[in-house]
Amino acid sequence: GVVAYLRSGLVGRRKWIEDETFVELLSICQTLPGLNASNMAILVGDRLRGTAGAAVALLAICLPGGLMMVAAAMAYAASKGSDVGVGAILHGVSAGAVGMVLAVTVQLGRKTLTHAADFVFVALTVIGVNFLHQSVLLVLAVVGALAIFWYRPGRTPHGSHKHGAQERGEHGL
Repeated sequence: GVVAYLRSGLVGRRKWIEDETFVELLSICQTLPGLNASNMAILVGDRLRGTAGAAVALLAICLPGGLMMVAAAMAYAASKGSDVGVGAILHGVSAGAVGMVLAVTVQLGRKTLTHAADFVFVALTVIGVNFLHQSVLLVLAVVGALAIFWYRPGRTPHGSHKHGAQERGEHGL
């Protein structure tokens, strides 16, 4: 949910960074320990205003959510877990977060999935993890190796080798 919110603000409304930069920074964030949203805030803050920008961005991304969680915990504790309203609010927030994640996935997918093979690699990853219940690390290693092979230098996205087609005098449209 927060990554979708960040994308909307950073790329959409404020236009501080481009979609491609957002995707690159998100990739870095996913390899770092911690939450993607706080990592993204730190990286963008640093990119825009240096160390001070990173510190302010981290505070800005963590403080509102932290205060809301404290308030929700206090309300839940005060109700001793019996208040149906608190549970309903938490379920509603969960549904909203899933919707925001889906929205940002679709928005980023439009920009980054440019070839039919990209969709095949995404489908293979989803099938491997969600339906075959394989380790994410194993699936990413296998699908990543396939993608590297498919997009290796000297190979066009359509599958033919550039050099071989040129040597035979074939020309693309």
